Amino acid sequence: MSNDPKLPSSIPAFLAGYKENYVEGWAELWNKSEGKPLPFDRGFPNPALEDTLIEKRDIIKSPIGRDAQGNTYRKKALVPGCGRGVDVLLLASFGYDACGLEYSATAVEVCKEEQAKNGDKYPVRDAGVGQGKITFVQGDFFQDTWLEKLQLPRNSFDLIYDYTFFCALNPSMRPQWALRHTQLLVDSPRGHLICLEYPRHKDPSLQGPPWASTSETYMAHLSHPGEEIPYDANRQCSIDPSKVPSPQGLERVAYWQPARTHEIGKNEEGEVQDRVSIWRRPN
Repeated sequence: MSNDPKLPSSIPAFLAGYKENYVEGWAELWNKSEGKPLPFDRGFPNPALEDTLIEKRDIIKSPIGRDAQGNTYRKKALVPGCGRGVDVLLLASFGYDACGLEYSATAVEVCKEEQAKNGDKYPVRDAGVGQGKITFVQGDFFQDTWLEKLQLPRNSFDLIYDYTFFCALNPSMRPQWALRHTQLLVDSPRGHLICLEYPRHKDPSLQGPPWASTSETYMAHLSHPGEEIPYDANRQCSIDPSKVPSPQGLERVAYWQPARTHEIGKNEEGEVQDRVSIWRRPN
């Protein structure tokens, strides 16, 4: 629910009206907000992402890579559905050339304003690595037009971060969501997808967004990208856990309960309900 009279009283009901034009519904929400925070905007990055970038360096490695010729380069990070861009600013402070993607032109302008007003809140984390380049681009995650704007081919990103993008999409779009990640990650096991899984304990039968997003659902879709995954009458993912992953599937290389997350990711007792998972192509 929203207290802003310009926004619909029920965002799930509003978006349901767009059906196949789901992304247009999100764009219209941004237009109605006139640049003001939307109800799901927390105003700062989820601390679980910050902790992941620090504590899981052994998995995701340095933001500085080295090619086959021994030349160093700065790795590229992508945040689809980046909101007001706070995660992009955080990733750049760790040294990634970070790109935030939004379908809404209004949202892209909000991101640029956020960078101008609050960019100094994200100091360089490692002087030896430095800060990465920050880019915000308007486009449809599932199309290549925004890649063409950036003059990038597919399979360009060393790191992709998903927090509230998966749960914002209608579940019918999840096969394409998973397949698209395999198209955008670099074509080697050195590319990583970080998923902050939320909301894991919402009743799956309830309307979204956010749509209930269990860990089993991430596992099913990312290990079988592009495939239709069965759901039961209560919208519970019902794939056979013994089913062999598809050849283009991603493998989960880390999974844990973060020590910190946004308050919305906790239950009434203050216990963290979110999980973090890291995915890559199999070796």
